[in-house]
Amino acid sequence: MAQAQKIRPRAQDFSEWYNDVIMQAELADYSPVRGCMVIRPWGYRIWELMQAALDAMFKATGHQNAYFPLFIPQSFFAKEAAHVEGFAKEAAIVTHTRLRATGKTGAAAIAVDPSSALEEPLVVRPTSETIIYAMYAKWIQSYRDLPLLLNQWANVVRWEMRTRLFLRTTEFLWQEGHTAHADEAGAEEEARRILGIYRRFAEEWMAMPVLTGAKTDSEKFAGAQRTYAIEALMQDNKALQAGTSHQLGQNFAKAFNVQYQTAAGDLAYVWNTSWGVTTRLIGGLIMTHSDDNGLICPPRLAPVQVVIVPIWKSDEEQQQVLNLGGRVQEELRAKGLRVELDARDTMKPGAKYFEWEARGVPVRLEIGPRDVAAGQAMLARRTGGKAPARLEGIAGTVQAALEEMQGALLDAARKRREAHSLRGAGKEQVLEFLRGAGGFAYAGFCGDAVCEAAIKQATSATVRVLPDPEFRSAEAPKTCLWCGKPSVVEAVWAQAY
Repeated sequence: MAQAQKIRPRAQDFSEWYNDVIMQAELADYSPVRGCMVIRPWGYRIWELMQAALDAMFKATGHQNAYFPLFIPQSFFAKEAAHVEGFAKEAAIVTHTRLRATGKTGAAAIAVDPSSALEEPLVVRPTSETIIYAMYAKWIQSYRDLPLLLNQWANVVRWEMRTRLFLRTTEFLWQEGHTAHADEAGAEEEARRILGIYRRFAEEWMAMPVLTGAKTDSEKFAGAQRTYAIEALMQDNKALQAGTSHQLGQNFAKAFNVQYQTAAGDLAYVWNTSWGVTTRLIGGLIMTHSDDNGLICPPRLAPVQVVIVPIWKSDEEQQQVLNLGGRVQEELRAKGLRVELDARDTMKPGAKYFEWEARGVPVRLEIGPRDVAAGQAMLARRTGGKAPARLEGIAGTVQAALEEMQGALLDAARKRREAHSLRGAGKEQVLEFLRGAGGFAYAGFCGDAVCEAAIKQATSATVRVLPDPEFRSAEAPKTCLWCGKPSVVEAVWAQAY
């Protein structure tokens, strides 16, 4: 690990604290390419564990993985008006196919060969609806071909002006699901099903509680009929949109002529959905759980769940503790746990503790000569607490500690969210709340985009979701937060990443 650097306290500067945690845990680094990041092995392992869990959930509900091109003909984006408007300012374009030597030196030694201009420019994938539905038009002929349930794991490019590691980068990794259905009911059911999968993953794997609900028209995906989202509250009381599921209606089907023959012999357009989560989930994990000592990683997503740190002074003690540590490692690995034995003799135990703590390893087992004699190890939890654990049955003890920590992280995050949620307040109190410490503000909304824009102008807060029934206030708000007219829906406002 690189030379340890002091992590700035959250209370002092949350943004710098976030960057310090990433650097100290070696999750990612800045790339020479402006706006892009390098995901380091520790961070990528978290992403791999996220992928594995989500992929299993998708496949359990009938989805299959496929892969589509990175490059999309520019004309495809022009076929769906709202979609092209939504992504036009973020698109990266390929216009030529080669470079040529100029005979000069330095950066001017090569230049774009003007004779290699493409007949039609290609958009570097910001999202894949257009290229995928162009293929669906070839593949879908009959009602027997439906539903078509595909997902792809890929990278995308959206030309961002202001970037932050994991949260917003020019290139990022994600999964994007794309499905086709015979009717609106099938598409709506699919969009809601995926929203449930995202919530389950966020809460059961990330230990990150979320609100679910619909987006307003101004916040929905470009080209969608309805957008649903999961929204989480970070430790600085800003919201993070952690996943979205879109019911696209027939907009893309009509744009790309995706039709099927019904059982009655008629032709009908399919109904589509698209949905995705990205590597910003890693940013959400960091900001939900971590502390001023570094990363705290929920056990189910920790690259290493247990680190064994042997402690010795003499060569004889070294051999004893390493032998016992090796046996404990084998026992834990046999139970499916991800375990490392830190046998380095170039670092003192305290330095090892600091390093593994900064990386968020949930459990540390310390084994010294006295522990060998006593048949025990000292079990330290990343979230606090240290106690001896008998070596007999150590695997069960560690597994129980990991499960307890997983649940405790979720409970703590949920309590923190509710402690920073405001309900049933008047206009001035809500505005003061949103401008100040912040959090989730529940209030009535008349549905008028003018009021929505005015609140954003006054507070920098947006409607995160129109919450599902489970999350709504016990007493429905009667008037709009801004204009005082009758409320048609409850909305949750917050400043957001």
